[in-house]
Amino acid sequence: MSGASGGPVRAAMVPVTRRVRAYFAPVDRTTEQPAVFDPGKHGAFALASPPAPWLDLGWIDNFQRLCGTSSEALRAGSVGAVAGQFRGPLDARVEFDFREWGKLQMALAGGSQHMNVLAPDPSADARPSGGVALTALALLAGSTATQIVLGAGVVDTFAVGDLVAVDADYEEQTGYVGSGIAAAYVNDPLDVNRDANYVRRVTFNVGRVAGKTVTALLLAQPLLGGDPPTGASAQKVVAFVDREGGSFFSEWSGLFVAEEESGGRACFYYPRLRPNVVAGFQREEMVEVAKPVVALGLRASFIALPYLDVNDGEMAVCYRSYFPAVAAGVY
Repeated sequence: MSGASGGPVRAAMVPVTRRVRAYFAPVDRTTEQPAVFDPGKHGAFALASPPAPWLDLGWIDNFQRLCGTSSEALRAGSVGAVAGQFRGPLDARVEFDFREWGKLQMALAGGSQHMNVLAPDPSADARPSGGVALTALALLAGSTATQIVLGAGVVDTFAVGDLVAVDADYEEQTGYVGSGIAAAYVNDPLDVNRDANYVRRVTFNVGRVAGKTVTALLLAQPLLGGDPPTGASAQKVVAFVDREGGSFFSEWSGLFVAEEESGGRACFYYPRLRPNVVAGFQREEMVEVAKPVVALGLRASFIALPYLDVNDGEMAVCYRSYFPAVAAGVY
């Protein structure tokens, strides 16, 4: 097939998109290993079904990549002529607005420990991040990431629609806590008042009760940390809360995909992202729907940490990949 000029017709070489979609996966904090996005293996995935371990956090707005890495000149000779170049310290950031609110979106936008507000003991003192909680309920054998077995009668503590946190008791250990995803770091058991419920206060193992059997809760989505650990217990969650401040820095791998409205797909992969606390990032954006109604968007800002590319030993902070449309020109 030929065009008006007699040359072959080719598809557009310009990626055209309406929206950008965000995907995140936890970095293994013990080994500092990020989740890998391999464009050869993962690049053509359906946007609604990302490959494991990536988690779909919805469409985002105002996506902006910022590069502060400088290129320095090596000068020589009597006139100081440029004899070579070298790259200065790596400095990269990414910013955007979440348009959906959820536990992960709040945790990423907040940057520090993200708390589950456990159902409180009515006699407990009030606290901004939740007071003393009602007694946790021990899980029984057969519990999985989608089915929480509590036993006949006990299961009636929860109703369909409730949120439930499922994780092990805090046993005065130090270091990272939280099943599957590091949710906080404990330096001293006294810092968390030796609270047996502390892990469930911060865990990402939270689900929505979609149904019940005589003995078990059936969750709408699998627990992010996988099957509950041995000796885990469950507690009702009434809300989520994050704080401005805190000593813990979360770390995630980020993947941002420009939807293919026409033309090819563009992907931006950041192996390691941490909250950009120096930028005053923790804020909300007011998006007008129809006066006087506004939607609250969660503003998120991150610093990109370096990653060693094993193919050539180079340090990188971001990978940009492009998947041309069928029949598009190569150049």
